[in-house]
Amino acid sequence: MKSFHCQFCGHPIFFENVQCLQCGSALAFLPDRLNMAAIEEVKEGDASLWRPRTRGRRASGLRYRLCHNHTTQNACNFAVPAQDPNALCVSCRLTRVLPDLSVPENPLRWYRLEMAKRRLFYTLARLGLVSTAPPDGRADGPSFEFLADLPGQPVLTGHAQGVITLNVSEADDAERVRRREEMHEPYRTLLGHFRHESGHYYWDRLIDEGGRTAGFRRVFGDERQDYQQALQAHYARGGTVPDWQERFVSQYASSHPWEDWAETWAHYLHMVDLLETAASYDTRLRIAGQELEIEEVVTPREAGHPDFDALVEQWVPVTLLVNSLNRSLGQEDAYPFALSAGALDKLRYVHNVICDTRSGHPGVSAN
Repeated sequence: MKSFHCQFCGHPIFFENVQCLQCGSALAFLPDRLNMAAIEEVKEGDASLWRPRTRGRRASGLRYRLCHNHTTQNACNFAVPAQDPNALCVSCRLTRVLPDLSVPENPLRWYRLEMAKRRLFYTLARLGLVSTAPPDGRADGPSFEFLADLPGQPVLTGHAQGVITLNVSEADDAERVRRREEMHEPYRTLLGHFRHESGHYYWDRLIDEGGRTAGFRRVFGDERQDYQQALQAHYARGGTVPDWQERFVSQYASSHPWEDWAETWAHYLHMVDLLETAASYDTRLRIAGQELEIEEVVTPREAGHPDFDALVEQWVPVTLLVNSLNRSLGQEDAYPFALSAGALDKLRYVHNVICDTRSGHPGVSAN
């Protein structure tokens, strides 16, 4: 994610902030602008609205309300354009089922889930895959249900018919680590769940409905094989297949073409987000002992139709830096993956599909 600054005082601010620690301004994320802003309250008739705060310039004509989930639960920092009839912001309105907030643990779980979902929304919006200002208060993108286990009714995280379901226990760090170790996963985060499940949603939208199934099958295989049988076989063999590293981004990706796509999709979102963050800090890299020097990391979302090879050229040294920094703090690798030529071919396919979609050619079969 790009870095943000308070436009009133210039102090650095971050995506989840609600107040500038330097000047005390209230802060909100303006989805229609894809930017954080210092805001100030204004009265217009009987309405109490907010506008971007300015210093020494003409007052902004933009008007916003704060998301209903901010005013009632302090669980959101997105603003809503004043003319939008929906009380919820463009991210919160995607959630159609909340956990029982009378359960003491659930308000914090819900906040963490929404925070990760807002980061997903930002990425999808930057890639041109969701609208930042859908008309008439409508929602654009997948729907979400955040559910808790009940006696005899365990909740499985997954996607079906445009609805992404997440088990709220995934918002508990200890439980998520337990499941990661139990399932022998090198990486398991809330944001990773959102990115993976959004991949299933966009398979429906961009591959199936977009007329790309033939191209998809050439790269990922035939998704018409029985899904449940494939998953059962995957777990029966302990989640491994010979030489999976040569063809897949993860072991789980080897279970079925749908999961291969979702894992690869999530990985592509990892790539563009991390590179955007590195670019926002004017990152320059030189790998010691190698003739490799990145004079400037360029964010892929601001390059129109960026060359995929250029992204990969930047990606490898950036992940080496991130992992080295983590190890210096006694932490495990933040990026515990190594991309093979086969995995890169699949990432290139995802990249091409997204670029084709952004170019306004939703029916083009990416190679």
